[in-house]
Amino acid sequence: MLAKDIMTKPVTTVESSISARELAKIFTRHNISGAPVLDKKGKVAGIVSDGDILTNKGKRVASFMTNRIVSVAEDASVEEIANLMTAYKIKRVPVLKGEKLVGIVCRADIIRAIAIGEHIAMHTPIYDL
Repeated sequence: MLAKDIMTKPVTTVESSISARELAKIFTRHNISGAPVLDKKGKVAGIVSDGDILTNKGKRVASFMTNRIVSVAEDASVEEIANLMTAYKIKRVPVLKGEKLVGIVCRADIIRAIAIGEHIAMHTPIYDL
C-alpha cells in the first residue's frame, strides 16, 4: 500500500501570517491537529500542530512553525512513512508530487489502513508511531 492510497486529501493548509488563535479556529473547524504551512508560491514552508498553539498563544504561525519538512512522494510505502514518523518523532507527513502538495498522511491514516485489513508489512511497531 502506498501514500496515495491512504493519504487525506484535499489538505487543510494555513498561511504563516495567521495568529495562533486563528490557527486554533481552523483546527477546530476542520477537526484536525496539524497542518502544512504554505508560502506565497503554494510550496510547503513548514508544519504546525496543536502542541505549537499551546506554547505560542498570541504569536504568528511564522514564529513557531516547524521549518524542517519531512515529506514523501505519492509512491512511498506505508512502511517507509511509518519509519519516518518513528525516526523523526512526527505525527504527519505531507505527500508531494514534485513540489506540489497533494495529500497528507497522519498516524490515523496508517492505523485506518491496518484496521481495514489492507496488506501492509509493518516492521515498525505501531506503538512507536
